[in-house]
Amino acid sequence: MLQLNKVHHIAIICSDYQKSKTFYTNILGLTIVQEIYRAERQSYKLDLALNGNYIIEIFSFPNPPQRPSKPEAAGLRHLAFEVDDIQLTRDFLVNNNISSEEIRVDEHTKKRFFFIADPDDLPIEFYEK
Repeated sequence: MLQLNKVHHIAIICSDYQKSKTFYTNILGLTIVQEIYRAERQSYKLDLALNGNYIIEIFSFPNPPQRPSKPEAAGLRHLAFEVDDIQLTRDFLVNNNISSEEIRVDEHTKKRFFFIADPDDLPIEFYEK
């Protein structure tokens, strides 16, 4: 039987590299592991970590196609982060001019959560621990 250990990373293609880099590092607080410019592809690759664990790759490519629709499009539905204090998290994002949905309650787990969008409108969920 196949033995998987963990999710190694999530790759995201962005349309505005500097805007996405700022969002994921300055707003979400992920740390840069490595940043590479690949001239032959006119592309940046930014490796990001959360609490010392490598989790996200941000890629830039010239003129990537737009996402066809909100979360119901085929492909990645959303990226979710666990947080200790859902209200404090939402307040921080709103105070940093990040548009946010209202906090909702998961009808099955009774945990609170809400969504924002990254600079390319990728849905990002924050889910209480």
